[in-house]
Amino acid sequence: MSFDWATLSDFVFVGVLGALVGMGELISRYRDDPWDTLQRKPGLVYVGLNTFVSIAALILIRGFGWTFGANSDSVRWTQVLVAGFGAMALFRSSLFTVRISDQDVPVGPNSFLQIVLAAADREVDRRRATIRAERAKTIMKDVSFDNAMVSLPAFCIALMQNLPPNDQAELQEDVDKLAAADVIDAEIKSFLLGAALMNYVGEDVLKAAVASLDDHIHSPAQPAEGANGVDASLE
Repeated sequence: MSFDWATLSDFVFVGVLGALVGMGELISRYRDDPWDTLQRKPGLVYVGLNTFVSIAALILIRGFGWTFGANSDSVRWTQVLVAGFGAMALFRSSLFTVRISDQDVPVGPNSFLQIVLAAADREVDRRRATIRAERAKTIMKDVSFDNAMVSLPAFCIALMQNLPPNDQAELQEDVDKLAAADVIDAEIKSFLLGAALMNYVGEDVLKAAVASLDDHIHSPAQPAEGANGVDASLE
């Protein structure tokens, strides 16, 4: 297979498509701060793996001469699009079958690729979890769950212009579950509410909403105590 400019451009284009597919998957999973996710090492590894898989798929397609039923005028771009958008589906086909304990086990590249991609995805999730825990605690500090459980989600939804109705319904379900969880401490409920809201509206919107509602959702300040343990306001 000669690497003329047309062939080289095909591989570059397929790599870009594979990267975009990987980026789209991460953006759909980590909606609170997708761009931060894409800039970190696990996210870059995930996108890079998708790029590699797409390029490998095009090499395989061209090597075996698969046309996917396209005519001669559209074979080239059909191969490119299949490799770019359907690489993982292509690699799901098994190369051969091994019989183990009276069962036929398909063997192919898909198992390895899925394991590697899943590992990269879990690492992204762990990194995001650490960041989200710190930010949820900071933003929701001194916020009363009882005061915020109705007004804060409603205000966040109102600030968003295009939050899908199904996301709004899922958010309400999350809030209702927190409200019904009597065994969870009220302060922890507040942190969990912040984490749930970040899933749907992002950190910046949540921060702005908490700042705007301010005294309406924060817990009342506790009276300061004097040196003798007596309320300072009574001294």
